[in-house]
Amino acid sequence: MKQSRILLVEDEPKVASSVCAWLQEQNYLVDIAPDGAVGRHMGLTQAYDLILLDLNLPFVDGYEVCKSIRERHPKVPIIILSARGTVEQKLTGFDLGADDYLVKPVDLRELLVRIRAQLKRQAPNWDSAEEELLKVADLEINTAFKTVTRSGQEIELTAKEYALLEYLVRRNGRVSSRSEIAEKVWDINFDTGTNVVDVYINFLRRKVDRNFEPKLIHTKQGMGYYLKVL
Repeated sequence: MKQSRILLVEDEPKVASSVCAWLQEQNYLVDIAPDGAVGRHMGLTQAYDLILLDLNLPFVDGYEVCKSIRERHPKVPIIILSARGTVEQKLTGFDLGADDYLVKPVDLRELLVRIRAQLKRQAPNWDSAEEELLKVADLEINTAFKTVTRSGQEIELTAKEYALLEYLVRRNGRVSSRSEIAEKVWDINFDTGTNVVDVYINFLRRKVDRNFEPKLIHTKQGMGYYLKVL
């Protein structure tokens, strides 16, 4: 079996050493970048199966590293590991293209679970290589190429916006609670006071519904969200 190659961008030597040793024990190949500038260069110029990214980095901030890598490599999974743990900081990371976010100090066992989940999503499924087209009214999602159009107009979405939209479409009009969406789309149980789902629903509405008719994304008061033609 091919060993997955991971880039760890971390400026704290002790943290980098412990995470690297743990991942190598789990049979991963790990490269360490000691600052943001090196991390960005390595992430842009080399092929990695997954990137672990700190935010408080010398020379180039982790947010900028995430943005640059995501623009060049739209499909590589990026997991942020940071002491920055506010809702706003998490939202910024997700909006710039991160696939997951863990707040330090990180439990290495949980990190391993998150890594495996991301790599499993990236694994090719040769039995279903044909593209699948999901349609609701004039909204179309090509799941093979991760593209979204409405009335023939392409809509640019971040990785999390796309995942949320595809999840809602696959629910076939059924209502999903905030906790269900957080679990299925982010693989995380957010704090009950977190409004990340509401924020991303608003992001989608601006891009998918604002300039089109009919409106597709709806709220079931006190219960959650659903997508269908009313």
